[in-house]
Amino acid sequence: MEHLPIFLSVKGQYCVVIGGGELATRKVAQLLRAGAVVQVVSPRLCPNLGKFRDEGRIEHVARTYQPGDVDEAYLAFAATNDERINQQVAEAGRRMRIPVNVVDHPEDGSFIMPSIIDRSPVVAAVSTGGASPVLARMIRSRLESVIPAGYGRLAELCGRFRERVKHTITKPAERRRFWDRILQGGVAERVFSGHMQEAEALMERELADGHLQSGMGEVYLVGGGPGDPDLLTFRALRLMQQADVVVYDRLVAKAVLDMTRSDAERIYVGKERDNHAMRQEEINELLADLAKQGKRVIRLKGGDPFIF
Repeated sequence: MEHLPIFLSVKGQYCVVIGGGELATRKVAQLLRAGAVVQVVSPRLCPNLGKFRDEGRIEHVARTYQPGDVDEAYLAFAATNDERINQQVAEAGRRMRIPVNVVDHPEDGSFIMPSIIDRSPVVAAVSTGGASPVLARMIRSRLESVIPAGYGRLAELCGRFRERVKHTITKPAERRRFWDRILQGGVAERVFSGHMQEAEALMERELADGHLQSGMGEVYLVGGGPGDPDLLTFRALRLMQQADVVVYDRLVAKAVLDMTRSDAERIYVGKERDNHAMRQEEINELLADLAKQGKRVIRLKGGDPFIF
């Protein structure tokens, strides 16, 4: 590992960006989102940076870089199209022990910028150490597709309850099990589906039970589609990975069934024409009984789960 991954707080800190083009704009925008106080040093500004200046969001020093421009900075970015200036900024950073990122030439600076998945307050970062920024962006895109925006809302909800949970459930092991249940159970699913009031009400009930496991599990109906795992919805895949028990029939393709959690109990219920291994009424009773045991149950069907 050539770089130490860290998340640096720049809120209220003075940060300098040398350069006024589109490369500089991306870095300025990231700094502003993180709450930094930003100064841009450049003879001219591109339209987006000019808008930031006109809105009073950045300070603009309208000239080329001069020695001393980054001496008081918390961190700095060299984002000009002049390699000589970028090298001067990097050298000034090394001399003053100020972190400097040289945009598009990470090997010249002291830190690199990863590709970011922003689900604030949840933030994930992907880096290839500067070897292939395009690959980092591709990986970020894939991660963005499987990390719902609801994770940010879930983190905010957990943050509001964190101290109460800490004082109510004093044993760390029990507290960890409590959060495991919250983050993989009904509270999380209600947050992801946008039912925040229901999620908070359920959180209150779970917390009222303290460290005691709720006696009732949950049942989810999941459609396996035509048999191609790539066509599963992200929510279906997430539920399949969390299930304690998978109740399935012959229409579920093996490739889809293999996407369920490896240690989950699997129960085959047949459902062939005129040859049912288990009648529908019995399946319903089975699902209810499993839920009453506190288990998270998936009724996995081929195609649309509501057709039958």
